[in-house]
Amino acid sequence: MELMTKDTGASIKLNEAVFSCDYNEGLVHQAVVAHMNAARSGNSAQKTRSEVSGGGAKPWRQKGTGRARAGTIRSPIWRSGGVTFAAKKRNYEQKINRKMYRAAMRSIFSELQRQGHLIILSDFQCSTPKTKAFLEQMKSYDVSEALIIVKELGEYEYLASRNLNAFALYDVTSIDPVSLLRYENVVITEEALKAVEERLQ
Repeated sequence: MELMTKDTGASIKLNEAVFSCDYNEGLVHQAVVAHMNAARSGNSAQKTRSEVSGGGAKPWRQKGTGRARAGTIRSPIWRSGGVTFAAKKRNYEQKINRKMYRAAMRSIFSELQRQGHLIILSDFQCSTPKTKAFLEQMKSYDVSEALIIVKELGEYEYLASRNLNAFALYDVTSIDPVSLLRYENVVITEEALKAVEERLQ
């Protein structure tokens, strides 16, 4: 299987083991859910009455004060007391093994290639860190929205694209199933393409 590079028109041979897989919707969904759950913080936490500081002594004697009896200042009905049904930190991560994750990524890349949304460039570099120049460069490729995958992030490329919602710039080690599905096109350089094939085959 071969594709032409968008900038030079050269022919690039694709690894069929990575770019000719059937689309496994269930597996892709599982990988997306696992990735999104791993990004959840789960940091919300409150203290129960046993975790609130203080409250070792009875606030006042049981009888004779005219006030309601109380055994501890940590009671949930007191101000600054414990919470009755306290929220606790939670880990939302779902396990997906490496073999399944790679199969899901291969499935996504194969579907992008089939639908014509995979664009290969011989190289991608910006001569200036200006957003306007970046947009003009993408317009020359006839791309209005894309995830751009490079072997290594360059400073100018990062600075020129960081304020744009329609574009994202990732290196090979940072790509994930959610980002691959979020953008209309995936633009990838030759070097990054070979690195992806090595990681996923």
